[in-house]
Amino acid sequence: MKIIENYLISWHLEELGTKLVSLLLLLILFTLTKKLCHFAFKHTIEKSLTFSQTKPARQKTLIKLMHSALNYTLYFILIYWMLTIIGVPVSSLLAGAGIAGVAIGLGAQGFLSDVLNGFFILLENQFDVGETVEIGSIIGNISSVGIRTTQIRGFDGTLHFIPNRNITIVSNKSRGDMRVQIDIPIFAHSNLEKIGQIIQAINDEQLENYPEIVGVPTLIGPRTLPNGQFIYRVDIFVQNGQQNRIYSQFFRLYQEGLVKENIALPTANTFSTSPK
Repeated sequence: MKIIENYLISWHLEELGTKLVSLLLLLILFTLTKKLCHFAFKHTIEKSLTFSQTKPARQKTLIKLMHSALNYTLYFILIYWMLTIIGVPVSSLLAGAGIAGVAIGLGAQGFLSDVLNGFFILLENQFDVGETVEIGSIIGNISSVGIRTTQIRGFDGTLHFIPNRNITIVSNKSRGDMRVQIDIPIFAHSNLEKIGQIIQAINDEQLENYPEIVGVPTLIGPRTLPNGQFIYRVDIFVQNGQQNRIYSQFFRLYQEGLVKENIALPTANTFSTSPK
């Protein structure tokens, strides 16, 4: 009996050693194959997209999406062969339980929803890498589009991962011209005609220095905000992505121009009475 036990132990150790060696060789082969596939991908598909008529943002989106699909495929093959080497009867499980049953059992139903919704996002060209979007309560720039998730870099630097199946309404802020709304706080008894003349003069003088401005700024005039603050509103349409810069520049120009012409401006939450 002792001889048989020693033989079984020796046989199991030998089998374990063989499997470990096979797994090690598989990992080495996988690493080499992955590098080769990425090298081929970079020098074929990426270059072909570069020479196409596709927009740069669209090129980045397609490249990241196909790169993500390639990685998922490679890792799926790796896991399949690792389970086969270990001795898990993957083929029998698939044949016995059915592919759909195994997929649902492994929680792949959500994964398939992500892939399907990601496909329609790509097909309908809802957004591209680098564009500014609003999805739910998240606003930021598209960092990456994958077959399962979309990554958005918030304006505070936070990187958000959103499953594609959760993307229902997309507000794309990078398609077409955007409005810059400048509200200048003023007193209720201010000389509105003079304020309009000063702002118009600033627009006439500065417009040629800002080619990103589309058309001519519109003087909406006096308005009252919900908090009771009296303001003078100006709307400027600009190329997308230039909103913050133009707002800062022209708010400063308007404020400096009004102060220079002795137009008193209120501080925050000062509504109707000027300082004595």
